[in-house]
Amino acid sequence: MRLRRAIDADAQAIAIILRTAFRISLPFLPELHTAEEDLWFVRERMLVRDEVWVAEEADAVVGFIAFREGWIDHLYVHPDWQGRGIGPTLLAKPLSYRQTRRLWTFQKNARARKLYEAHGFRLVELTDGSANEEKEPDALYEWRP
Repeated sequence: MRLRRAIDADAQAIAIILRTAFRISLPFLPELHTAEEDLWFVRERMLVRDEVWVAEEADAVVGFIAFREGWIDHLYVHPDWQGRGIGPTLLAKPLSYRQTRRLWTFQKNARARKLYEAHGFRLVELTDGSANEEKEPDALYEWRP
């Protein structure tokens, strides 16, 4: 596996991973956006606002992480590639900057919560989800160097 900084040409692969991970790994979430909207979001928001890194295996993007000052906004691994250490490898990238990081995850996303807790994130807050787009209860985590 190889990590590298994402480029504009990775937008399609990132959008596919995002959509596939939502459908398969987070089936409790409503489908709120089309594939075209997902691609627009990746191109016009994520790649513009965040530092995005991708994990490649055999020249294919299999996961990504998007982060900015103080926050990790997205960490997704294609479901076919989960359980192979890609998530922890991606997570190590923003943590290597030795800055406090916060992130949101859904309370039902037990796999992600276990990953974050295993890497030193502590639970800060649980919400009823009324403030997120999906209206799904979520959890705020924080990591300090």
